Amino acid sequence: MPTRIGKYTLQLDKAPGILGFASVAGKKEKEGPLGAFFDVSHTDNTLGDVSWEKAESQLQTEAVQTALKKAALEGKDVDYILAGDLLNQCISSTFGLRSLGIPFLGQYGACSTMAQTLGLASLFVESGIARRAVAVTSSHFCSAERQFRFPLEYGGQRTPTAQWTATAAGSVVVGAHGRGEVKINAVTFGRIADLGIKDANNMGAAMAPAAAQTLHDYLTDTGASPSDYDLILTGDLGAVGCELMDEILEKDGIDIREIHNDCGLMIYERQAQDVHAGGSGCGCSAAVLCSIILRQLSSGELKKVLFIGTGALMSTTSSQQGESIPGIAHLVFLESQAK
Repeated sequence: MPTRIGKYTLQLDKAPGILGFASVAGKKEKEGPLGAFFDVSHTDNTLGDVSWEKAESQLQTEAVQTALKKAALEGKDVDYILAGDLLNQCISSTFGLRSLGIPFLGQYGACSTMAQTLGLASLFVESGIARRAVAVTSSHFCSAERQFRFPLEYGGQRTPTAQWTATAAGSVVVGAHGRGEVKINAVTFGRIADLGIKDANNMGAAMAPAAAQTLHDYLTDTGASPSDYDLILTGDLGAVGCELMDEILEKDGIDIREIHNDCGLMIYERQAQDVHAGGSGCGCSAAVLCSIILRQLSSGELKKVLFIGTGALMSTTSSQQGESIPGIAHLVFLESQAK
């Protein structure tokens, strides 16, 4: 069973392992710096289907099927699947995974969903509720724009603080201790933070306080130092949010600048691909984690990584009613088992 460390952190004594992982990406993502690391990529963002939403469901299907294949498993070998996305009622997940026949638990953590589902899947395995569990999430630029901002046909101008929702998905298969090259040592589920940001085109500023708060809670609970880790990876604060997070932590005497990177800054060439403040969306952190990061952990190039998924807990209704944007961040401590 997990052991509570401090007030907010759960230490996984059995340290579940990652049995398989996979990333699926769209055309723009394939053209970015991490294009060679994605398991599957597409040149047509409709994926040959009739709507953006159906295309996003297909991203999730491919991510799960590819991760299972890499783990030499089938759907019948999985006890639970935890999945979510950005769309109303998580339709990308439910429609994309309905044919797999795996007990399903829908999740919503906005862009923090990969960390949330991975953390919960790890706890399911750690506690013995599941032998194997799958965590998966996705996003699609066109479906997200249609729901949260304006249809693409509107042609609205994007502000400098805006981020580009990634057309991508990522999936992880979690199993018992000793399996896989990467183990999951601890999880810290975050508290909601809200400093009154109302600009829906500045997600980084809305999420940065939550990211700083969750990391601070983890370091306080464990007595660890940022220097104990090779990488502190947030997703997806973008350029604005990363700077704000670093500034907030520095006021508390915590300096992470040398080891901090962000999935939203890794997935695109910001200037060349015209994505303004960087990438965002559930699929951004999922695809980055499930491509280059887990590959580097599997090979031992990275030893210890704190993955902090960040989310803006807004909706079109709350934004239209003038509400502020609450932020959330969940942390998962990943460690390489490579010799």
